[in-house]
Amino acid sequence: MATDLNANNLIIRPMRKTDIDEVHKVEVDCFADPWSKKSLMDELKNNLARYLVADLNGKIVGYIGIWLIVDEGHITNVAVHSDYRGQRIGDRLVHEMVELCKKEGIFSMTLEVRKSNTVAQNLYRKYGFKMAGIRKEYYNDNKEDAIIMWNQLKEF
Repeated sequence: MATDLNANNLIIRPMRKTDIDEVHKVEVDCFADPWSKKSLMDELKNNLARYLVADLNGKIVGYIGIWLIVDEGHITNVAVHSDYRGQRIGDRLVHEMVELCKKEGIFSMTLEVRKSNTVAQNLYRKYGFKMAGIRKEYYNDNKEDAIIMWNQLKEF
């Protein structure tokens, strides 16, 4: 059971190798088809990837990942452990990733989100993401459609 979130106790920081086991626990809790520990470790070696974790009193309770390709960022994962949802951790993760992209000179960001995940869609809209299309039967586990969302950070 989660304790009350104190903003002073939550740190958003870059993911480290030592975080992989806990990040994988979040991944398994959140996704029907989770990434393996090896896949997560490979992402740390990927020069195009940036990953941030939500560290609450030394425990990883969420994470976010993005691939930076030229001037675009493609969010790969956003996950908050089910015991810690509703405490604005996802909000903090998205905020920090948007700020990271601005510092890295990224012009736009994109992501796919399940059509049924209106909570996440509303969070992304808060940060300027807009619906741009649909990927039919995108998710392997149940063939659910994905909503494609884009956020234009800078004008060309």
